[in-house]
Amino acid sequence: MTPADLSRTVLHTVRRAVEADELCAVVPATAGVRVPPRPGCGDYATNIALRLAKDSGRPALDVAELLRRRLVREPGIARVEIAGPGFLNITLDGPHGGRIVREALARTTGSEPLPLRPPDALVQRLGADAARWSLLCPPGLDRDLLLVQRESNPLFRVRYAHSRCRALLRNAHDLGFGPQVPEAAEIYDGEDAPLLAALADHPRIAAARDPERLARALERLADTVLRWQTTCTPLPRGDEKPSVVHRARLALAEATGTVLADGLHQLGITAPAHL
Repeated sequence: MTPADLSRTVLHTVRRAVEADELCAVVPATAGVRVPPRPGCGDYATNIALRLAKDSGRPALDVAELLRRRLVREPGIARVEIAGPGFLNITLDGPHGGRIVREALARTTGSEPLPLRPPDALVQRLGADAARWSLLCPPGLDRDLLLVQRESNPLFRVRYAHSRCRALLRNAHDLGFGPQVPEAAEIYDGEDAPLLAALADHPRIAAARDPERLARALERLADTVLRWQTTCTPLPRGDEKPSVVHRARLALAEATGTVLADGLHQLGITAPAHL
């Protein structure tokens, strides 16, 4: 079950509760399903009970319990728990982190890049890639900054993060091992959670086909993976042998690189493997 599938399941559950006169509320357009920022809170969380409580005039915990009883009977859902004032923490069947990585590795738009057409003079000044990105920059950013390879250049950070993911794969190959998506058990831990959350959210952002929103999401993903690489290196250290954790984290790096390349492709920008 993908995040989009789960969102539809949650909304369908609300709709059935309304039709059964168990809940008097307007069914919202979106479920607000997100990956929790901390481990141990399920695979996904939603605040839909809190939102419905305002409409229905019932306590959020009552609404959450009503939805919990229905959701837990849905195929693909292993467990639903209520947290805090009425959040629903949902655990799916099967290894969650591995599923996000597997779906990200298969990520490709298969569509034409978004229509970004910078003026010819801007292309001559900055080059095609930087000129396209400059159309998406916040007001006040010095466009000449896009020509320098430094941290303050958002395009450089995104492309650098992509190249670092590819470099990890090359280095692992030199060490004699490759990526492997975990199958039987959950390998990823709390240090991997922010990166997994960003990957899980990408399909929703990409589907919106909003260039500025996509550019900001790519910046956040790039910053997340660069921080992750400083503490969760997928490569063995010293005489350490490659383990299942190394292979799983290498697969996470490969998936992140795939998503970054896919996002740049949507913007009509190249994603070099070397920088």
